[in-house]
Amino acid sequence: MANRSPYTPRALPSAFYQTSGGGELRGVGALPEQPYMPRETRGTQELRVPPAAQVGPYEIGVGDVVLLATKSAGTTVEQLSGLLAAQTQRQGYTVRDDGTISIPDVGQVRIGGMTLDQAEAEVFQLLVTNGIDPAFSLEVSEFNSKRVAVGGAVRSATVLPLSLNPLSLNEALTLAGGLAVQDEEFATIRIYRDGTLYQIPFETYQQRSDLQDLRLQEGDAVYADTTYDLDRALRFYEQQINVINLRRGARSQALGELQSEIGLRRSALDEQRSNFQARTSLDAEDRDYVYLSGEVSKQGRFPLPYGRHATLADALYGSGGFPTVTGSPSDIYVLRPSTNPAEFGAVTAWHLDARNAATITLATRMQMRPDDVIFIKEQPITSWNRAASQFFPIVIGAATDAVGG
Repeated sequence: MANRSPYTPRALPSAFYQTSGGGELRGVGALPEQPYMPRETRGTQELRVPPAAQVGPYEIGVGDVVLLATKSAGTTVEQLSGLLAAQTQRQGYTVRDDGTISIPDVGQVRIGGMTLDQAEAEVFQLLVTNGIDPAFSLEVSEFNSKRVAVGGAVRSATVLPLSLNPLSLNEALTLAGGLAVQDEEFATIRIYRDGTLYQIPFETYQQRSDLQDLRLQEGDAVYADTTYDLDRALRFYEQQINVINLRRGARSQALGELQSEIGLRRSALDEQRSNFQARTSLDAEDRDYVYLSGEVSKQGRFPLPYGRHATLADALYGSGGFPTVTGSPSDIYVLRPSTNPAEFGAVTAWHLDARNAATITLATRMQMRPDDVIFIKEQPITSWNRAASQFFPIVIGAATDAVGG
């Protein structure tokens, strides 16, 4: 019955519910089209094979999408606190420009430039630090950081990602649909790597399996054509590299602007929150209070919280409770004044007899309202002791004065 009276707790300012994140990066347009290379008369083509690609374990890079999965079904959400979705709906995490991924309810972990084993160790340590069962597996679901471009006289120019499995020249050309030339004897495969242009005549390529199995590495650009103008092809590759560098520079600048914007938002929110907390500490903000009197540990007022209801137990024990030596557990009262102007001065008294400890549970269910007064009556022996402590000094003092007189 006491909880039926209407009351909506005061809410914190909107600044306490806002975050400073958001925004999008601005990028640049698509790469320019390939330059036109006319057919020329056939001549002697020099075979220039690129050096063997550097072999090593795959290192996770910016833009890669990693996938976290538990090893047993049914424990994903409970054990990882929302870290993972169900096995049929697993969620990936994209590696950011700074090499980190952000895991909800856990935090950020830097895995950029690491192998899978190293990344698993970092995630394992993060989960252990947060007290989460580290039963998980880590894999790369999308390879976006390391790529090889294939263009020129192919059926479908494309950019191919480098994954855990090595990418050979033959596979790259096959994925691009193969060469699209009428006379393959005039075709040449050119590979631009680390500022140097290499070339393989297509006839030689068909005859040698070692050239077909040539392993490509990050940043390689494969270009098939029917001309022998190396200078023209070199200009094309340089143009590709310049645009890639331009895009990276624009992305870095956009990331810096976004970080600055988020920093300004965060500063504004922090200032609003700090100002509100300062006004509250100076008692300059309107608050709803409950008042404690009688045999309580400390008489005073208890501020009702923001955004939720407080109970009698919150107000009483949040302020230190009451001394059972002097306070009577059987006489705990909540005095609630009427809010109806026609009932001015009317008060409803709610009585709690807490001599039976089980009835204290009622205190955890009774909601407080603004201006409620919690009053605890003193023990009968306490009243007698206090009366005696005031009476006997007077009698003794009077007797002393009489004897002395």
